[in-house]
Amino acid sequence: MTNFSTSDIQQIESHGLTIDTINKQLTDFQNGFPYSNIVSACIIGNGAFNYDDQMDKYIDIYNHDCNKYRIVKFVPASGAATRMFKDLFEYLSTGQMNKTTQTVLDNIEQFAFWDDLKKILPDAATDTDKIKYLVTEIGLDYGNKPKGLLQFHKYQNESRTAIAEHLIEGALYARANDTVRIHFTVSPEHMNGFQELLDNLVPTYETKFGIKYEISMSTQKKHTDTIAVNMDNTPFRNEDGTLLFRPAGHGALIANLNDIDADIVFIKNIDNVCPDHMRADTVTYKKLIGGILIDIKNKIFKYLHALDSGTADINEISKFVQDTLNITLHSTPTTDTLYAILNRPIRICGIIKNTGAPGGGPFLVRDASGLISPQIVEPGQIAPEKISILHDGEYFSPTDIACYIRDYRGCKFNLIEHVDETAGFISTKSKNGRDLRAMERPGLWNGAMAKWNTIFVTTPGTTFTPAKTIIDLITPDHLAK
Repeated sequence: MTNFSTSDIQQIESHGLTIDTINKQLTDFQNGFPYSNIVSACIIGNGAFNYDDQMDKYIDIYNHDCNKYRIVKFVPASGAATRMFKDLFEYLSTGQMNKTTQTVLDNIEQFAFWDDLKKILPDAATDTDKIKYLVTEIGLDYGNKPKGLLQFHKYQNESRTAIAEHLIEGALYARANDTVRIHFTVSPEHMNGFQELLDNLVPTYETKFGIKYEISMSTQKKHTDTIAVNMDNTPFRNEDGTLLFRPAGHGALIANLNDIDADIVFIKNIDNVCPDHMRADTVTYKKLIGGILIDIKNKIFKYLHALDSGTADINEISKFVQDTLNITLHSTPTTDTLYAILNRPIRICGIIKNTGAPGGGPFLVRDASGLISPQIVEPGQIAPEKISILHDGEYFSPTDIACYIRDYRGCKFNLIEHVDETAGFISTKSKNGRDLRAMERPGLWNGAMAKWNTIFVTTPGTTFTPAKTIIDLITPDHLAK
């Protein structure tokens, strides 16, 4: 156990943390986290479903019932887009042209940001000027802005930011009683920029779609930060002797999601948006998974009421748990066991064909108790010698999720109680040239939702159009017609 000074304790408590919590984190650094016990990859007939032949049925359910629910579109949007412009910064630093930078320069007038950039460029701007005015503070400062504030798509009469595209998407599938509720998670330093842009955009789209937006924002909570350590697992200290705390990855956002007042929540990352001509599939399949969510919720609630009243058919419920929820029990189910399994948050996760994109995939996983259930598994959760299982899987998880977060009595679940705390992972980082070890909390859609009921539904690749690099913005997925 580490001996902390009075000033250390004050710093720890200022983060909303306790000594016991920090000592637990230090122990986790020492012991590491267990890898996922993967049973098999999910495929159709084994952990995944294709509902395309029942699409009309479930879309009708969603369209008919959506006004009964409080719906929120939850958009993780924290952090700067630095990695998106990594190669451009490398060019500015070294003076050596690279493929990405050359592609940007060759196609610069195709980008949605060109109209803004050309207004501020000096006369006879050089290639270096164009890149410098794009990514640094002397110009648009895109390298230090969050993706939400970047111009993503260029249309005939306008350019749209990622935020604008999410506002439009929300109006098309997250509308209930003519109200669209969207929640963005935002870094504190970008909050004003988001608010200013939203103030400009919201009235326009409210008029266009005949709706009312309710927009909310939150920042990642300080108490979800984790302590950093040296390579020998002793606390890492800054040059002034203070402890270093780091944001613990997107898994920390489960605390933000837990604060949302909603029945149904759609989750989709800030950079996963498409222009108008690509949007039809996104809207169709969002309504599909929304309808499936409502249908599954209704069945689960019926079974829970039956279990409560003593009228349950145990065999019928066991078959539902096995065939629909894809949960394999390790012993003969009891009433209490079935009740505990059913009385959990629900999520329907869209999955797409695996084309090698980095990220997690859908798997059947055995937990410590022996229960096998569908889970999204990220690369950091897989033993190095078994990492090929991630790339060999037929499907990929693009973080396209519809959630139901109230229980059958109408009370909100405490989502923190449904986190698998053993699903975190440790990575190597650096600060000011010094190596350190950092801890990420169980990811928002893997470990943080490990104790949810999960159904994987196949969706087309056209529903996944992320912009991870600047070049993505001039691919067919992002060039407006």
